[in-house]
Amino acid sequence: MRKILLIFIFSLKFINIYAQDNTVVKDTISPWKKGGTFTFIFNQSAFNNDWLGGGSSSLAGNVNLNYDINYKKNDWSWDTKLLAAYGQTKVRGEVKAKKTDDRIELNSVVGKRAFGYWYYSVMFNFRTQFDSGFDNDNIKISHFLSPGYFQLGPGMLWKKSDNLKVNISPANSRVTAIHEEFTALGPAYGVLKGEKTRYELGAGLNAYYKFMVLENVNFENILSLYSNYLDKPLNVDINYQLNITMKVNKYITTNIAFQAIYDDDAIKAFQIRQLFGLGLNYNF
Repeated sequence: MRKILLIFIFSLKFINIYAQDNTVVKDTISPWKKGGTFTFIFNQSAFNNDWLGGGSSSLAGNVNLNYDINYKKNDWSWDTKLLAAYGQTKVRGEVKAKKTDDRIELNSVVGKRAFGYWYYSVMFNFRTQFDSGFDNDNIKISHFLSPGYFQLGPGMLWKKSDNLKVNISPANSRVTAIHEEFTALGPAYGVLKGEKTRYELGAGLNAYYKFMVLENVNFENILSLYSNYLDKPLNVDINYQLNITMKVNKYITTNIAFQAIYDDDAIKAFQIRQLFGLGLNYNF
């Protein structure tokens, strides 16, 4: 839980910096638009020793940061989104806390208008995690920057608004980086035995759609597809995220998160993550 508190403190400092900056933006004409949401979700279950129904007392906490920086002036557009989340749960009787969420993702697309809603574009994507990950046998299988995914490539951006856009990159370079300790005995995350990186060249598609279903109920959809020309191009990597926020009042929201990842270089199955909770919410 200490790690959650450290991230919480860091996020507050981050919020304070940009909250001050937003105050300036509102009072001046600027091509920049910045804003985001910081959410802290806390869950607890408690049972005394005489509770006959069974159950284990537990504490759980999650922090989430969803921040956007958008630039638009004349024919230029630049959109950047930062997603960061970390969570742990501690069950009474267990020695160590377990992660419930852990991710860092940065998406950035810069575009120069071509015609209509179309822009010539260059995209960049970075994904990793904060903390070490362990399998069911308590063997470490990942940590910060292991794996780390980097994507960069030119393409075309179709952008109707900040909430509806699709970027197509037909010549997209992707590098998977991992510490050699994870490939000492064999390949991991597509990186060969004894190696630290893997290079791919392929086609990428990134789509973003955010809309309001009902008043104070927002759906945010983020989809990434990638096909590697150099190895099994028909095995398309999929990363889909759905974030639903249902606003109770200014500071309290119900949050639902769903993520599905398919990358047969990591595991030949869908990786599924789900989160539901009532949290303290701060918009800035």
